[in-house]
Amino acid sequence: MLGAMHEEDIATIHRQEAALHLTSFSKSLAWQIGSLARGLAVERGYGIAVEIVAAGVPVFTTLMEGTVPGTVRWLRRKAATVALFDRSSYAIWLQLQSKGQTLAGRHALSDAEFAADGGGFPLRVAGAGFVGSLTISGLDMRADHEFAVEVLCRHLGRDYGALALAAPFTSA
Repeated sequence: MLGAMHEEDIATIHRQEAALHLTSFSKSLAWQIGSLARGLAVERGYGIAVEIVAAGVPVFTTLMEGTVPGTVRWLRRKAATVALFDRSSYAIWLQLQSKGQTLAGRHALSDAEFAADGGGFPLRVAGAGFVGSLTISGLDMRADHEFAVEVLCRHLGRDYGALALAAPFTSA
């Protein structure tokens, strides 16, 4: 059974996925979004990797200082999960956790090819649907997810504060 924070995250992710639709998509736009993510990562000192995939093909990839060779595999596995389910990889993780399941157990998916872990977010074009994914890897799974959401909010001129996940609960 999920805790209150996870249940709240699931509801918020539904709102994020419904709200964050692009008006169009191109490789140039992927470069703009990816460059925005990279710039924010540099500004914050994040050692992350960023990838945008369209039609199953990476169209933007950058690995910041501090990433390791296996990071690219994480990006690709998260992006594969997003493409299969047309949902954020963190939402998939939360759904599986709520039922005590895994991708391998529930959907017979290989852990070598898919990852239910935060950071992959679907890119959708209004009126056209799913076109690809923005994937972040290098922070914890919830922070990877939120960084992707923040980048899309900034790109779309949306109020990130209105779509952000609630601050994590802390113990005193």
